[in-house]
Amino acid sequence: MMFKRRTRGIKLRGARVLITGAGSGIGRLMALDAARRGAAEVIIWDLSEESAEAVRAQVAARGCAASTHIVNVADRDAVYSAAVDCGPIDVLINCAGAVTGKYLMDTTDEAIIRTFQINTLALYWTTRAFLPAMVERDLGMIVNVASAAGIVGVAKQTDYSASKFAAFGFTESLRSELRARGSHAGTLVVAPYYIDTGMFEGVTTKLPHLLPILKEGDVARQIVDAVESGREQLVMPPFARLLPAVRLLPVPLFDKVMDAAGVNQTMDHFTGRGEEDA
Repeated sequence: MMFKRRTRGIKLRGARVLITGAGSGIGRLMALDAARRGAAEVIIWDLSEESAEAVRAQVAARGCAASTHIVNVADRDAVYSAAVDCGPIDVLINCAGAVTGKYLMDTTDEAIIRTFQINTLALYWTTRAFLPAMVERDLGMIVNVASAAGIVGVAKQTDYSASKFAAFGFTESLRSELRARGSHAGTLVVAPYYIDTGMFEGVTTKLPHLLPILKEGDVARQIVDAVESGREQLVMPPFARLLPAVRLLPVPLFDKVMDAAGVNQTMDHFTGRGEEDA
């Protein structure tokens, strides 16, 4: 059976936009950009009440309605309860994330579970909460911020890479389901390289011209642009789009290419920012 591509962009002017992890990093910047583009309301979900309130005030200062909900997206019941309070939305951006940055045998069971709860399972809970109304209206978009580490596994990211591979696969499968039912509701999966938000403080790149540490403002703007244009996949920087092709190489050669690019040394000096949430 042939499925027609039916995704369409969502102009943010007049839209209700919900962003998880919106208290800091690219989540915060996307909230401000949505306000600048004329969103009817920006709904801020974050673990930190102080951070969420600060962003709410910044959004409101731009003349946009804003509300905050202190939600642990790893808690399914909390997500479902907060979703009822929020009501139907036009755009859901799953931006909350977690990373440990340790070798597998140095990572605790609890940290691994938390990574998957936030980076993977939370996508299921938020999507199941908000997608039905989008399908009913035949309009809306689910945006999942994955990672380039969801395309290629990286040393000291066994939990993070695996959770982002899952996020990538989840979004792709969801896109296929929506296409199968002819829905105009769409999906966007975002796969950026490292971003200078502080979440990956200390990471390095061997090829700064091809694989630069991305600027958070540029990433946030490109994601919002992709929402409005109806893109279904956004990989940053452009060079990272070649990764699927490189995977066609025999495994020993693939490993040599990754080592030559310094990919598996990027986390050698990782410190993070002492938080698990993006």
